[in-house]
Amino acid sequence: MTPEALHANWTEAWRALGVASPSDALCTALQQRYSEPQRHYHTMQHLGECLAWFEREKANAEHLGEVALALWFHDAIYDVHAHDNEARSADWARQALIEAGATEAAAERVHALVMATRHDAVPEGRDAELLIDIDLSILGAERTRFDEYERQVHAEYAFVPEDVRLPRRRAILQRFLDRKAIYATPRMHAQLEAQARLNLQRSITG
Repeated sequence: MTPEALHANWTEAWRALGVASPSDALCTALQQRYSEPQRHYHTMQHLGECLAWFEREKANAEHLGEVALALWFHDAIYDVHAHDNEARSADWARQALIEAGATEAAAERVHALVMATRHDAVPEGRDAELLIDIDLSILGAERTRFDEYERQVHAEYAFVPEDVRLPRRRAILQRFLDRKAIYATPRMHAQLEAQARLNLQRSITG
């Protein structure tokens, strides 16, 4: 996504919430987070890909601004050695929304959406289903991009010995493959499901 498209998405998200967009400092701070040196996959590339999918699929959102902002914040905190990245990202999102003048209900819904990206439960509700489908869209990417994604994930966890990292990674991918459906929204299911299953199977057996 171009810087102009990113800025347009950002301002539209806040407009949809019915509050004025915060200063550019918050948007800049988030982009700086996604540009941290320890990141290889959870970067501005990933955020841009997610927001591009959102722009194509946003008609399916119940709360357009909330889904967009949940995407902006969902990997805002990313410490490869920590296990509470989603919780810390969700807390930051909730605080930012409240400080900007959003309702408590909207802030709590965005918090819940960010927490859903832990992928430890089946998403409930249209917004959560859309958000998770977008976050997992990389699984259904064309082969070259999927293989790049796998290399990026392994680079983020290069500190883990290979004999530990590879089986863990295969187990994570197998959990997605074992789902009855990886994608919940009809359009994204139709576009990505078959390719995602091919990618996952190839990565697990390769």
